Amino acid sequence: MMLSRIAAIILILAATLWIGSGVIGRADRSPSASATPPAEAPRFRVTVMAAQIEPHARAVVLSGRTEADKRANATTRAAGTIVDLKVRRGALVKTGDTMAVLSDEARNAQVNQASARLEQRRAELRARLQLIERGVLAEINRPQLEAELRSAEAGLAVARAEREKVLVLAPLSGVVNTVPVERGQAVEAGHIIGEVIALDPMLAVVEVSERQLAGLRVGDRASVRLVTGETADGAIRFISRSASAQTRTYRVDVEIPNPGATLADGVTCSVTLRLAPSDAARLPRSALTFSSDGRLIVRTVGTDGKVGSVPVTIVEDASDHFWLAGIANGTQVIVQGQDFVADGQVVEPVRATAASR
Repeated sequence: MMLSRIAAIILILAATLWIGSGVIGRADRSPSASATPPAEAPRFRVTVMAAQIEPHARAVVLSGRTEADKRANATTRAAGTIVDLKVRRGALVKTGDTMAVLSDEARNAQVNQASARLEQRRAELRARLQLIERGVLAEINRPQLEAELRSAEAGLAVARAEREKVLVLAPLSGVVNTVPVERGQAVEAGHIIGEVIALDPMLAVVEVSERQLAGLRVGDRASVRLVTGETADGAIRFISRSASAQTRTYRVDVEIPNPGATLADGVTCSVTLRLAPSDAARLPRSALTFSSDGRLIVRTVGTDGKVGSVPVTIVEDASDHFWLAGIANGTQVIVQGQDFVADGQVVEPVRATAASR
């Protein structure tokens, strides 16, 4: 019993000493030891690259079709029967080539008759001028004689022109596309003998919207790719200033060389047009993000390391990058990590390497 009491007293004394030593220890500590500031949290690391502003001509790719530069019908100028058909579909002709010959229909005889009448008038004029010089015939007859000669000359010219109408000539240089007549067929004046299309140069025709129209100029370069795989470079030759009533679009003709007539008429094609240059910066696709209100922005880092945001517009969307307008030259744009920071946050910018761009 005595031993238990002694053990209890010892435990109480030990506990009292331990508690007392803790209070005294805290009291002895200097205030500076307990006021050590916590370590600063590390800044979030982002990858940045400097925006380089330069003029950029935006490319617009449109679907269109090829179209012959010119097409015209070779028609008869008089009635008759086709006695000679000199062309067939696919033939190459030059302006003025004979495509068909009509029956004479006494036209040669009319030329001979007019020629004989002219010779008669010339002989009469010579004889009567001699009489006038001798005084046998009055001078007053000279104007009438000269008028009769001019009338005969005009008659011969008309007869020859009528004879030329038996020839049906090519209206332009190109390829004969259709020949809807046969040899021996009787035709009236104005009958179509064949259609000729000019394939050099060839046109690539597209329709552009109102917004795209403002950036186009006659003479701007363009590239064309046909569905057949053929490619060609050309230039804008015509820009319509009147919109289609159905589509509200504007016709644009791109002229492309076709010296061997290898490009066909009416083939589907894609045309790449270069619009007027505007100032823009080329940045990786990863740089573009959205603000809280849904606007397109890029996040930037200032000289103080704080994050900011700049609204931008897309000038051109390429496969691996954007051309963006609205950014000042030299701005440090975040290209990696922009979705994990907020405006005003202090970050650690790291310059992008070639591999990360």
